[in-house]
Amino acid sequence: MAASAGYPPFQLGKPRFEQTSFYGRFRHFLDIIDPRTLFVTKSHLKEAVQLLEDYKHGTLPPGVTSKELWRAQKIKQAIIHPDTNETIFMPFRMSGYIPFGTPIVVGLLLPNQTLASTIFWQWLNQSHNACVNYANRNATKPSATSKFIQGYLGAVVSAVSIAVGLNVLIQRANQFTPATRLLIQRFVPFPAVASANICNVVLMRHAELEEGIDVLDGDGNIVGSSRIAAKHALLETALTRVVLPMPILVLPPIIMSLLEKSALLRSRPRMILPVQSFVCLAAFGLALPLAISLFPQMSEIETSRLEPEISGATTSKTVVYNKGLK
Repeated sequence: MAASAGYPPFQLGKPRFEQTSFYGRFRHFLDIIDPRTLFVTKSHLKEAVQLLEDYKHGTLPPGVTSKELWRAQKIKQAIIHPDTNETIFMPFRMSGYIPFGTPIVVGLLLPNQTLASTIFWQWLNQSHNACVNYANRNATKPSATSKFIQGYLGAVVSAVSIAVGLNVLIQRANQFTPATRLLIQRFVPFPAVASANICNVVLMRHAELEEGIDVLDGDGNIVGSSRIAAKHALLETALTRVVLPMPILVLPPIIMSLLEKSALLRSRPRMILPVQSFVCLAAFGLALPLAISLFPQMSEIETSRLEPEISGATTSKTVVYNKGLK
């Protein structure tokens, strides 16, 4: 295997970037959400998979570089589910989350929403999130479909209830001028989506709080199943899902309220929707890698903070656990 400038030696199944730092995780997730992988052809995907198989079996053709192997792994991980080996439907891949999710964000932030449109966009957003979560789930162990349905329904009900409830309260607030009321309504999607995201996490993963999750020592050996680690994993995931929609649903209303006062958009009102779409796309593209980089996928916790049976089963001062998707 030939060396490549700017690329570390290839390691099958390992991240290309260091995961102990925020910057390393940020670069790693930029790779994962790279929308260019959506345009990879079947033949290119087949070549990438074959190249990784050749590496695995020690039959690489001469002259293959680390750069080619890292790119092959990036393509395979973006398209094929690691547990089922099935191709993930394009709109539900992590690399498709931003391009397919941005139109939904634009819909959520449209001004002068009716009751029907509020319900529709909140439902569509939670449906898209549920499909992305399911398509990228951990499939190493069988999981009841009822859990996903329960989480989906809980998220939809909470999102719609909060969005509709807040809109009704704002409409009845007589102390607000029409302009102020319209501005406040633009921020309604954030608390609705954030609350729904937390509801989804709790409903879909509440069993982990009762059964615990596996914690591993420095050699990758399972030490035991910890309910305390499960609480930390769910808290980290919930925080990520609150932080994620914040720039996406808070920044665009602020930016658009300023841009709409400009002479350019006042004289060209038809440009408002395209400009808002671009602003939403930019906010989404920035927020997603930043939010999912907050915590390492494999988080570390001191053994002394866990259950006595866990701390007594290992000499390691710290153990790690998988915090789960997003």
